[in-house]
Amino acid sequence: MMSIRLLVVCICATTALAVISCKKDSITSRESDRAAPPATTGIEKVKPAPGTGNVQGKVLYNGKPVENIEVKLCETFSRFLGGCSGKTFTARTDKDGDYVITNVEPKTYEGLLARVFDTDSYVFATSGIAGISASKYEVTADKTLFVSPTNLFKSDLKTINPKAGAKVSAEKLELKWDAYPDASYYKFSIFPEDSSVTSPYVNERLEATSFTVDKPLAKGTYRWQVEAYNQSDQKLAESADDMKFVVD
Repeated sequence: MMSIRLLVVCICATTALAVISCKKDSITSRESDRAAPPATTGIEKVKPAPGTGNVQGKVLYNGKPVENIEVKLCETFSRFLGGCSGKTFTARTDKDGDYVITNVEPKTYEGLLARVFDTDSYVFATSGIAGISASKYEVTADKTLFVSPTNLFKSDLKTINPKAGAKVSAEKLELKWDAYPDASYYKFSIFPEDSSVTSPYVNERLEATSFTVDKPLAKGTYRWQVEAYNQSDQKLAESADDMKFVVD
C-alpha cells in the first residue's frame, strides 16, 4: 500500500485551516488559525456536462497562484484511517492556479485534497469546532460548486535548538530556528507529553528566530513546533511535528 503524507486544510464552522500528516493508516493533525468558508462564488470556467456537476477552485502559495498542482475530490475520506477512498475525481491547476474537476456524479463528497508541490503531502479542509471532521462538498447536477482558495504550506522549516531527543535544563533554554523566506513573523508552541501538564506556550507570536524560555517547564518530555507566516497572515511553513526534548 502506498504511503501518503497529507497536509490538511481544516475548515471549522467557524472554519479554519489545518495540517494533516498521513502515512498508511495513521493520520495526525494540527489546526491553524486561518479561517475560511468551504464554498464561495465565481465565474464558471467550464459548463458541467448534463446530469453532472463541476468543482472549481484555486490553489495559492504565499499569496501567489501555483501551477500544475494535483487536486482530488474524494467520495469518502478519513483523516485517521486510510485517507481518500471510494470514487475519486482529479484535476490539475493551470497557470493561474485554477482547477476544475469535471463530470462529477451529484452527491456529497467527504474530502478535497491539494498536493503540496511534488511532495507526498496534501492539504484538505476539515470542519467542526476542533477540526475533527473532514469538510463535505455537495455537488449538484448541472451546477458548478465554487470552493474557497486553498493556501498551501510546507513542512520544511528547520529548527536548530533544542535538537530532537536532547536533554536540557529549563533554565534559560533557548529555542532557535532558521529564518524562513518571506516570513514576517513566527508562532511557536511547546506541548507537554504529559496531558495533565498545561503548556505555558501555545501559538506564541514573535518576529525573531529565537526565544529564551522564561516560564517554568516541569520535568518531562515536550514536543515543540514553529510556524512561519507572511505579512498577509498566510501560513508558509511549519517545522517537523516530531521534535521532542526532555527537561531533566
